[in-house]
Amino acid sequence: MLAIDPGLLTKLGSQDRVICVSATNGKTTTTRLIADILRAAEIDVVTNHTGANMASGVTGALAAPHAASVAVLEVDERWLTHVVDPLSPELLVFGNLSRDQLDRSGEVHAIVNRWRAITEADPTRHVIANSSDPHVVYAALPARVTWVALGIPWIHDATTCPQCSELLTWSDDGFKCSSCTFCEPQADYRLDGEHFIAGERRIHLDLSIPGAWNLMNAALAATVAEAHFEIPAEDAIKAMNSVEVVSGRFSKHRLDDDREARVILAKNPAGWTEVLNWLKGRDAGVVLAVNAHIADGRDTSWLYDVNFEVLQGLSVVASGERALDVAVRLRYAGVECIVEPDPLKAALAAGGKEVDIIASYTQFTHLTKRFW
Repeated sequence: MLAIDPGLLTKLGSQDRVICVSATNGKTTTTRLIADILRAAEIDVVTNHTGANMASGVTGALAAPHAASVAVLEVDERWLTHVVDPLSPELLVFGNLSRDQLDRSGEVHAIVNRWRAITEADPTRHVIANSSDPHVVYAALPARVTWVALGIPWIHDATTCPQCSELLTWSDDGFKCSSCTFCEPQADYRLDGEHFIAGERRIHLDLSIPGAWNLMNAALAATVAEAHFEIPAEDAIKAMNSVEVVSGRFSKHRLDDDREARVILAKNPAGWTEVLNWLKGRDAGVVLAVNAHIADGRDTSWLYDVNFEVLQGLSVVASGERALDVAVRLRYAGVECIVEPDPLKAALAAGGKEVDIIASYTQFTHLTKRFW
C-alpha cells in the first residue's frame, strides 16, 4: 500500500486521534492496556493489536474499516521518527530505552537523539514519559511533558549523561549528572511497589499479568488515562485488571504430562533480567529458549550481560536453536541444566509443579503457533 501511495499514512492518520506508544520493552503491553482502558470508557479504539509496529503494520491497522476513533499505536523505537510526521500524533508515550539488537539498532544514544529531534521539532506536543530513565528524560525534555516515575531496575545502559556525557550519579532520589544540570525531574505520578500514586491517592495495582515490569506498564497506561483523557486512575486500573494475555505473552498451556506451562517473551538484557528476578521465588521448571535470527539479534553476546546466576538451584533447560550458547552461559553462572533444543520437549524435561518458558522473539512466535 505504501509503495503504491507514499502519502497513504498521512491520509489514514488524519481520520483519527493518534497516540504513539514507544519503548524498548513493554510497548505491546502498554498499548493493549491503554486500548482496554479507553474501550471501558466507551471510546472507540483502533490499534495494531498484533504488535506489527513498523510503518507497514501501522498502515495496516489504520486501513481497516473503522469509525473515527482514537488510534492507539505501538511504534518500534527505531521507526518512531518515520511515522510521527505523517501521523501527527496528539500524544507520544515514552516508556524506556536500553540496548536491544545492537547489530541492527546501534547503541542507545542513537535512538535517544532521534527521539529528541522529534520533541525539538514540535515542543507543543504532549508527551507522557518515564522520569526515572535518563535517556527518556533527555528525549522528552523539549516537549510539554507529564512525568511518571516508574523506576529503572536496569541502569547499566544509563551510566553517562545524555546531555554532556559525564558520569551520572544514582541515589534513592534518582539520578543527576556529576557535571551539568541534568537530573531526574519531579514526577506528576509515580509507581510505588504495587501502588500507583496520583496526588494524594494511593491505588493498588491488582493485575492478572505477572511481574514487576507489568506494574510499570500499568502505571504508564494509568497516567495516559488520567493525564490525557481525564479518565480517573481508579477506573483505568479496574479496566486493566481483566487483561490476562497480551498477544500470546503470559499465555498458559497444558503440557502432555498435564502440567501448566506459561510462555513469556524476553528480548534483551533489561527484559531478561526482569523476568529472571520474577522466577526466583517460584516452584517451577524453567526453559530458556533462544534463537539468533534477525528479529532476535544475531549476536548472542548479550547472554553475558544477564544475571543467570539467580537461577541456581532451579530446574533449568537450555533450549532453542542456540541452546548450546545458553548452556555455556549457564555453566559459567553455576547453573546446572539439561540441553534440549525443542522448547516443548524441554518443558516436559523440566521439573517443578509448572513450567515457565522464557523465549526470545522468534522462539516465542513459533511457540505460540505450536500451542494454538
